[in-house]
Amino acid sequence: MPELEGNTPAEPEPWEYVLHIPHDLRAVTVCRRTVRLVLTMHGLIRLTDIAELLATELVSNAVRHTKGPIALRLRMRAGVLRVGAWDADPEPPKPPLSAEALAQLTHSEEGRGLALVSSCADLWGWQPLSRDGRRGKYVWGDLVAA
Repeated sequence: MPELEGNTPAEPEPWEYVLHIPHDLRAVTVCRRTVRLVLTMHGLIRLTDIAELLATELVSNAVRHTKGPIALRLRMRAGVLRVGAWDADPEPPKPPLSAEALAQLTHSEEGRGLALVSSCADLWGWQPLSRDGRRGKYVWGDLVAA
């Protein structure tokens, strides 16, 4: 890592990757493997398991609950990795289930996605976001790298 005058470490350069994916559940595997590759190449292997989980949940939610194009975005800035998914549905995501509601789910996988994102990310959220003239939303989870 480069150092500034006075031996203070300089902040690493920010980076960003965007993967445009088809509306297909098979794309979830491609996203998960892409996250692992990108983080390994940037020396962030310790974040891969949680980042893969975030990407898997966000992208699979987008594929299952929306129609149209989807994009996975990985961004590192100021020591924070943001894993996010854009989809073409401008409606807000349903709030994550409470711990009590999750405990009552026995056989169904439905309803766990945002609860996992909420519990694994240091911070998560969503925002309306237009892309290429299409209205949609961006749902993200942040992981502090330090």
